[in-house]
Amino acid sequence: MNIGIVNDMPMAVEALRRTMVSGGHQVLWLAENGAVAVERCAQKKPDLILMDLIMPVMDGVEATRRIMQESPCQILVVTASVAGNSGKVFEAMGAGALDVVATPVLGTENGTSGQELLAKIERIGILSGIIKRTSPQRPGRTLQPDSPPREKGKGLLLVIGCSTGGPRALLRILSTFPRDFPAAIVVAQHMDEQFISGLVDWLNNQVTLKVKVLNKGDRPRPGVVLIPATSHHLIMNRNNTLGYSVEPTDNYYHPSVDVFFKSVARYWQGSCIGVILTGMGRDGADGLLALRRQGNYSIAQDRESSVVFGMPKAAIEVGAAQDVLPIEAIGAKIIDVLESQKGKYHD
Repeated sequence: MNIGIVNDMPMAVEALRRTMVSGGHQVLWLAENGAVAVERCAQKKPDLILMDLIMPVMDGVEATRRIMQESPCQILVVTASVAGNSGKVFEAMGAGALDVVATPVLGTENGTSGQELLAKIERIGILSGIIKRTSPQRPGRTLQPDSPPREKGKGLLLVIGCSTGGPRALLRILSTFPRDFPAAIVVAQHMDEQFISGLVDWLNNQVTLKVKVLNKGDRPRPGVVLIPATSHHLIMNRNNTLGYSVEPTDNYYHPSVDVFFKSVARYWQGSCIGVILTGMGRDGADGLLALRRQGNYSIAQDRESSVVFGMPKAAIEVGAAQDVLPIEAIGAKIIDVLESQKGKYHD
């Protein structure tokens, strides 16, 4: 892949350059700050930009926002302190950055510092189609034939799937909900487990609902937002507890929205709303369709407000989305739907 490196620290630039060369990638250009990166990207667009966060003149958040507006390009945040910059990390991801990883360190004995970065680049390349899979992906599990919607039991559940641009979209929706929000909320956001606690803290500082890391065995609870924090897939079990599964092993999305939504469609006895937000790829389309086939309400974010219109577009194309809405309208619509359902399904 052709790579653009945006970093003002010479040692970090050299570590990134060596890592790219070792992984068989080409460094297309270097930029010492975000303003230069915006110019370079407009002149010569790379396959991927490695974007630092803290820089003079223009930081990585504003540079990401400008690039996605003017010369859209895949961006991976690479920063020396992920935990120390968690607020900026999620601002950048909300602006369109695909993922975040720690800056590799020169002289690391076992070389694992750079391997994590190379693994993320390979994953981005495969999902975007720039890098071909080394082996064919086995077909995913097909949806079960249509069955009549179940009679709904008590309990209200909101499930949300998102990826690129997800943190900012999540914040926009969750900010509209009151503290006495009647439904339980479970979010499947494509993100490495090491960054989920930072996402949870970031959301907790800005919304009235309680946001928690999801632990195996947790049950959905009204007014509580649960976000999974492992590299495994999120599933709902027959008894409506939540857990994790390593299957399917050939799915590049973690946690897979399809895997989670299909398990909810199979086991949740109450009323459910399914939402697919901004993200690259098509994860969640089949799962949202499974939820809709069970008589649940479904929403996809519209093209104009999506950072990347991959996941919502796929959901719309298969007929999974009952409504297609801009991000600023989704929260209010969810409240309206829940108000109409609360009398039927809520204690």
